[in-house]
Amino acid sequence: MAAEIILQQTPDDAVLLDRREQLAAVRSRLAERESELAQIRAQLKSFEGRYLRQVGILYAELDDIEARIAEREVDLYDSDAARRRAEEARQRAQETHDAAFVEAREAEEFDPPPSLKTLFRDVAKRIHPDFARDDAEQKHFTLLMARANQAYSRGDIETLQRMLDDHREINISIVNEGPSVELLRITRQIQHAERDIALLDAEQHTLMASEIAQLHLDAEAAAREHRDLLTELATSLREQIAEARSRFELIDRQIKAHGR
Repeated sequence: MAAEIILQQTPDDAVLLDRREQLAAVRSRLAERESELAQIRAQLKSFEGRYLRQVGILYAELDDIEARIAEREVDLYDSDAARRRAEEARQRAQETHDAAFVEAREAEEFDPPPSLKTLFRDVAKRIHPDFARDDAEQKHFTLLMARANQAYSRGDIETLQRMLDDHREINISIVNEGPSVELLRITRQIQHAERDIALLDAEQHTLMASEIAQLHLDAEAAAREHRDLLTELATSLREQIAEARSRFELIDRQIKAHGR
């Protein structure tokens, strides 16, 4: 059974007008934050794809060769220390391979679980722009729907659940509906928007502190000097790969010379 709230005081038109203006302003700031964060996510995702294609696969190749070298050294030295180094090197190579290939493939083959699909449908039934009562609400619902779509594509159950809870809280059943009810709902909407702005700011801070974001900043700085940082990294890695292959061939010859 829906909760009921009884309001005793009736706000005047000036108070309602002021709160509506506050709501419009905070929603405008929220839309700006969401747009900015969406651009950052898109930029980093695009850059990460380039990085994996140009550099990540080379790191995977280099670590695989280093693991093969360590494994051949076990045949050459036959010691516990050599075996331990080989195990660590192979684990590192597997992790690098997963980062370069498996995670990218999983992202492309994203198959949302039934619980996520159900939650997304529940949210969409409440905030789809077609259900808006006026132009202002339609504009707001359009932004909410875009946020829901982004959360769904990321598998972000927490955000979708928060959106559903917010909708239920704002549209709670209240007796003696009138100006007081509108003031309460507007106040809640302002609080939700301010909370969402804080959450977006925190997510942006986390994103910008990530390794891929720092590398992106380094790449942009290099570009201003007419350099391609990813190409430079790839060139250096190819040199390291060539040197690692030479070491592998040397160890292989030593093992064969000892009849192993």
